[in-house]
Amino acid sequence: MTQKIKTMELTFTRTIPASPVEVFDAWLDPKIACNVWHDAGTLIFEPKVDSLFYMNMIHKQDNKTVETPHYGLFTIVDRPNKIQHTWMSPYTRGLESIVTVTLQKKGKDTLFSLNHAGLPDDEFGRLHEQGWNSYVASLAEVFHPSVDKVAV
Repeated sequence: MTQKIKTMELTFTRTIPASPVEVFDAWLDPKIACNVWHDAGTLIFEPKVDSLFYMNMIHKQDNKTVETPHYGLFTIVDRPNKIQHTWMSPYTRGLESIVTVTLQKKGKDTLFSLNHAGLPDDEFGRLHEQGWNSYVASLAEVFHPSVDKVAV
């Protein structure tokens, strides 16, 4: 009998001082350091429906460079409103999770929302919270430097 893994979802929202088109384009541009695509050592990426992506994310851990493979399939690419793709990595424990980004015009700004559903409800799944928070903050920083800097 296969044991069912308990799952969870994470949602991150941010108002970004730019148009939905500008935010959409920045989120999918691997040349801009505000998205997961930028941190890939190897990147196979064409953001269109039914297109697979593969990236080998590079990060530091305990003073070592670590490479972690991630892959998925774009299921919705609706510029400038919505992006959806599957997401798998060692940190999803083999589960095919779903990342959905929605962008809504809010006056002169954009309400950016990222939802990651189907993550394992464990320490590996919860690692995505830190990662996505960092990327969403970086995206806001692209359009308004120091928007997230808070004096302590």
